[in-house]
Amino acid sequence: MESTRQAKIARLLQKELSEIFRQQTAAMRGTLVSVSAVRVSPDLSVAKAYLSIFPSGKAKEIIDNINKNAQTIRYELAQKVRYQLRRTPELSFFIDDSLDYIDNIDHLLGKDAHPADQPAEKPAEETTENS
Repeated sequence: MESTRQAKIARLLQKELSEIFRQQTAAMRGTLVSVSAVRVSPDLSVAKAYLSIFPSGKAKEIIDNINKNAQTIRYELAQKVRYQLRRTPELSFFIDDSLDYIDNIDHLLGKDAHPADQPAEKPAEETTENS
């Protein structure tokens, strides 16, 4: 269970990390990195950031690069949150592939056949016996 303090810090870190990645990827046309979630440890010393990367084909390469530069990103983050946090948590980054997972499920279920496009089935006629 996440405390209120953890949740507040997670939201702050998510907002600031999103801004950092937006600035960094502005030069890389066609690449989008968004922070989908941040989880902060109970002692507030470690933060796990889950990143959604588009196009997903480059995700592994980009996440490796981000993890190599985690200390630089932490320093940038510390500059932005220095008046809100006494210590900036250690950062680790992970790929959030939930959108790919959802897309795969939709594909497997045959998303081409949308239930809204098909006429609704009529309920079976109820048979009642009069006795």
